[in-house]
Amino acid sequence: MRKDLLSDKTVGLKPSGIRRFFDIVAEMSDAISLGVGEPDFDTPWHIRDEGIYSLEKGRTFYTSNSGLKELKMEVAAYMKRSQNIDYHYNHEIFITVGGSEAIDLMMRAMLNPGDEVLIPQPSYVSYEPCAILADAVPVIIELKNENRFRLTAEELEAAITPASKILVLPFPNNPTGAIMEKEDLEAIAEVVIRHDLYVLSDEIYGELTYSGKKHVSIASLPGMKERTVVVNGFSKAYAMTGWRLGYACGPEEIISQMIKIHQYCIMCAPTTSQYAAVEALRNGDEDVRMMRESYDQRRRFVLHMLEQMGIPCFEPEGAFYVFPCISEFGMTSDEFATKLLQEEKVAIVPGTAFGDCGEGYLRISYAYSIDNLKKALTRLERFVTKLRAKNS
Repeated sequence: MRKDLLSDKTVGLKPSGIRRFFDIVAEMSDAISLGVGEPDFDTPWHIRDEGIYSLEKGRTFYTSNSGLKELKMEVAAYMKRSQNIDYHYNHEIFITVGGSEAIDLMMRAMLNPGDEVLIPQPSYVSYEPCAILADAVPVIIELKNENRFRLTAEELEAAITPASKILVLPFPNNPTGAIMEKEDLEAIAEVVIRHDLYVLSDEIYGELTYSGKKHVSIASLPGMKERTVVVNGFSKAYAMTGWRLGYACGPEEIISQMIKIHQYCIMCAPTTSQYAAVEALRNGDEDVRMMRESYDQRRRFVLHMLEQMGIPCFEPEGAFYVFPCISEFGMTSDEFATKLLQEEKVAIVPGTAFGDCGEGYLRISYAYSIDNLKKALTRLERFVTKLRAKNS
């Protein structure tokens, strides 16, 4: 076997820290997992029904590379009513295999070797590897608890160099649950425009905000639509993870190049999923509201339990995660999560899975039933009580 069998770039990528714990739990019959960011709701029946109907009608052929016309038109209508942004369905919108594909394609379409991608962390695991695979240089901006894990204009300004090209804006944030409000985004937009940057705005959790806060897209601000690619999808808001469907909205010049890569690598997103997604956007608002209210109830329950345990955790206002601090125990995040899994059979994800600056934190997903959350958090409480007794 030849020594250069594999790509050095690919071999050098770290495996996902999320999947490592998920794989361990899969082998443990009595473990409780709060680790995977997947809604525990079934896809609403009327959406599933539309997918089934499309199969019964024999709609099993390729769609256009950019996606089903009806779906692109519904995405355009959704962006207009939710963010008051006008996108041309046939030139500025593109249907992808999940939001993750859109992230990968934007970077590959825009980046040249040596270009820098500004990535706030802690954040979703794929941004940094996608930048590396596109031969770019990831530049990490550490988000801070004292700023409620929001990106500040000062932090962004300090990270910019002449090689900076794309800013990833991952809000509402996985893993912290942080959001950016309009005034935060206005300050960021001013820096972006001044330095002629482009923005990858990952808004997959945009429908899941709480405390009366409504998600604002940076693309809705003056001067930002033409320099932003909005990435979104159906996995989180509509409980459609397995349907593998997302979309990108952005300038035609960028979208057309993303489609070019997509047509060679993928051809088109799954046809059945696209017909189901048309129904989701047309008639799914009530489903989203119901799920959001349930997540909010769970969010408040988890925060209350953590407060009772004396574990500090800032109040997240988006997504379905909390990001508690466990630095008092003198263990790394990985050690804490591993020991908790071994002793109490509860799986949560170390903060370092989302970047080195996640050290001292854990990600707990509350996309699970109250019963499961109560059982898991009771075990966590028992675990931290034993640790404190041992350390006292």
